[in-house]
Amino acid sequence: MKKLLQQFETYLLNNLPQSKSFHPYFEDALSEMLKAGGKRFRPMLLLSVVKSNKSLLLANAMPVALGLEFLHTYSLVHDDLPSMDNADLRRGFETIHKKYDEVTAILVGDALNTEAFNLISNASLHNDIKIELVKCLSSNGGIDGMIIGQAIDCFFENQKLELNQLEFLHIHKTARLIAASLKMGAIISEYDIETQNKLYDFGIDLGLLFQIQDDIIDETQSSEEAGKTTQNDESKNSFVNLLGLDGAINSANELANKCEATLNTLEDNLKNSLEELLLKYINRHK
Repeated sequence: MKKLLQQFETYLLNNLPQSKSFHPYFEDALSEMLKAGGKRFRPMLLLSVVKSNKSLLLANAMPVALGLEFLHTYSLVHDDLPSMDNADLRRGFETIHKKYDEVTAILVGDALNTEAFNLISNASLHNDIKIELVKCLSSNGGIDGMIIGQAIDCFFENQKLELNQLEFLHIHKTARLIAASLKMGAIISEYDIETQNKLYDFGIDLGLLFQIQDDIIDETQSSEEAGKTTQNDESKNSFVNLLGLDGAINSANELANKCEATLNTLEDNLKNSLEELLLKYINRHK
């Protein structure tokens, strides 16, 4: 898995977005958050699924994995904006609007969003596969997924949601893109529909677990430890705010157990490939 991550990092650095103009710093800002690093969790989910069934397609899948990372990174750049979370730190570095300005951050996000689909459309894969990939990413990263989740999150600040509403919010804002990462890997490697759907459902549980873990991290770690702005959820609908820290940890434990149980039902190649990536994350709240 370490080798696969290194291959992806090399591919990313060799394929950073290019825009040659006389703007004094937009080109630098465009690549900043991509070069800053991060877990690369979503592209690694996709590549792990491909590796399990069609390892010869890993090179062809790299642009799709990069497109996924572009779209995720755009969402972070916009999430950090003053009108949303107003965060100062992301991936251990100053956020784009803090280092440059708000207009630049908005346009960097816009550019990364659209370039994600350009990367997918130009991948060396069958056109039918690419159409399914675009459908999957646009649905889960768009109005049926991340965007409506973000809209609800922002609108209901300082208003307490019920648990089912909180789960709806974070399933859409966070979990659907993680679920899409797994399904897109399954589409590329031509797993059957039943396996695609099973991986998608697993991704929803995994994404919800990650959100609860992030809420716990926000409550228990400093910004320096987490590499992003923390202690910033006082007015947000978080699992810690609703359930308390102990309640959130209990919920995370239950979901972690469920995710591990689902992993054990997958066929061996798929299980082994995902397990190598996931085991260090599933219990990161402990």
